Amino acid sequence: MAKHMILERVASPADLKTLSRSELDGLAREIRDLLVVTCARNGGHLAPNLGVVELTIALHRVLDAPRDKIVWDVSHQAYVHKILTGRADRFSTLRQEGGLSGFAMRSESPYDCFGAGHASTSVSAALGMAVARDLRGGDETIVAVLGDGALTGGLAYEALNNAGALPSNLIVVLNDNEMSIAPNVGSIASYLSVLRSKPFANFAREKAKDVLDRLPFGGTAKKAFETAEVAAMRFVSPAEKTAVIFEELGFRYVGPVDGHNLDALIDALQTAKHVGGPVLLHVRTVKGKGYEPAEHDARTFHGVGAFDVENGKLEARTGATTFSDAFGAAMNVVAARDPRVIGITAAMPDGTKLSAFAKTFPHRYHDVGIAEAHAVCFAAGAAAAGLRPVCAIYSTFLQRAYDQIVHDVCVQDLPVVFCIDRAGFVGDDGPTHMGLYDIAYLRTLPNMTVLAPRDETELLPMLEYALGLDGPAAIRYPRGSTSGRHHDPVAPIEAGRAEVLREGSGVAILALGNTVDVALDAYDLLASGEWGPPALPSLPTVVNARFAKPVDAALIERLAATHSRLLTLEEHALAGGFGSAVVEVVSDRGLPVAVERIGVPDELVQHGAQAKQRAQIGLTADGLAERVARALVAPARP
Repeated sequence: MAKHMILERVASPADLKTLSRSELDGLAREIRDLLVVTCARNGGHLAPNLGVVELTIALHRVLDAPRDKIVWDVSHQAYVHKILTGRADRFSTLRQEGGLSGFAMRSESPYDCFGAGHASTSVSAALGMAVARDLRGGDETIVAVLGDGALTGGLAYEALNNAGALPSNLIVVLNDNEMSIAPNVGSIASYLSVLRSKPFANFAREKAKDVLDRLPFGGTAKKAFETAEVAAMRFVSPAEKTAVIFEELGFRYVGPVDGHNLDALIDALQTAKHVGGPVLLHVRTVKGKGYEPAEHDARTFHGVGAFDVENGKLEARTGATTFSDAFGAAMNVVAARDPRVIGITAAMPDGTKLSAFAKTFPHRYHDVGIAEAHAVCFAAGAAAAGLRPVCAIYSTFLQRAYDQIVHDVCVQDLPVVFCIDRAGFVGDDGPTHMGLYDIAYLRTLPNMTVLAPRDETELLPMLEYALGLDGPAAIRYPRGSTSGRHHDPVAPIEAGRAEVLREGSGVAILALGNTVDVALDAYDLLASGEWGPPALPSLPTVVNARFAKPVDAALIERLAATHSRLLTLEEHALAGGFGSAVVEVVSDRGLPVAVERIGVPDELVQHGAQAKQRAQIGLTADGLAERVARALVAPARP
């Protein structure tokens, strides 16, 4: 790694103000080098951060953080901000256990004034801070930085609408790189493409405003001239629309500005600071800027695993089929059989593996942008009209559409299938991305069925089963794959029925989803005689629960009569999860059996490796075998 001579002199943003103009260019090069080297080793959101190097330097050169506030939308592009705010010496720990988070976190630094992990939140949060500032009589500058991808999310427009109607000073920096993860979709993407090509229109409009400001007319006459100005803009360029949308929302529009020209950025930010009321600064950037592989393929390098710095070649994946791969293949199978099946994603075609479906069935594939609430309501409308929509959305992002799941899908008992990827531990992305709450927020809903495949081969039959229902269903599955060591044949899926995989006595393990793999590994350890006490009285029963709702109450009752202890496994929060559903059955029916639950306690799971996250709660073969052996040797009844 090259020596970072200039970066070593930047201990805080204040040090940027002492650097010469040429040193700022050198600093940008050093930061890009650090970004590439660190992400090549640790993985991370490389392309978004390469694209905001100059913008972040300009922000901290002009502003006085942490007194002035910068609110990062999603905040996956805040690596440069972290480097410039006293964390460069720890940047090598990025996304590692105990190290820096890949997102802004209030607990990590006073410079991270607002945490984030989901899109379209920055303007709302920044506006709240601006109102708080005004109430206490402060004068600090507050800036929201959002990408153009965030403008596919409705929350951004709710905030822009509110901000434009208030007198509060607020700067919204629109970082326009024409992408979220995949290329942006929708009419706003087309609109922004026009703005990029019309910098002269903005210049002419600002000159016209200067003239209007000097006219010796009253407010009514000036308003008439301003209305005529907007009409003239439409007349001169009706197709392009110039900046009418943002102006009519109540913002002063500035831009587009070259997001890699430090002089232009610094000048624009200084100007925006002195404009009263809300200002929208439109900045054009190149995602992946400065590292050729990332510029060439920003989609792959948006969130990337380890790679070779010299050529950008990604580390080879194992040959294992992931749950996401299995879902992508299953969608093509079910869609080929049923022309009513459509696939819906919220700006995640690659992550969910709906991209394969999109190629095969382009007219039945819908990417709605970063708009999960719309995705679900859109699916409900399609289902009401006779289609069989499948919404493929990560667990953490489906939370954003809870009202639509309740009101638009479940209340109307519509046949929408939710395929919930990244359910469980997600590893390096940390607490904002963990999929640990979906069972709890779904199983309370009337008409909802919740399933979880124990391995990749069980996903297709579960999808087929769910599509055959007359009401809503959810299939949750984790990031990654199972071990591939267990090859039990897939039994037919029956409504609310679990599957007994190993018959035993004393202890019954009721495992949900991918935790069945752990249960079978533990069973094999105990059966081998090479682990634990020399002579166990018996081996445990192992159950593939299959359903989190409805749970197999009849099987639980049978097991309670023949076993002293039930042990539930789930990669989910203990509160309200699968184990809670089992306890409810035991309590409601007065069954004489003890229940132990293994799952995630009531605390946030921080970033780190998935294997370590599982080990911390006892979801390992060794940990489970020890727990079962202890219970078998000294069984207990309640």
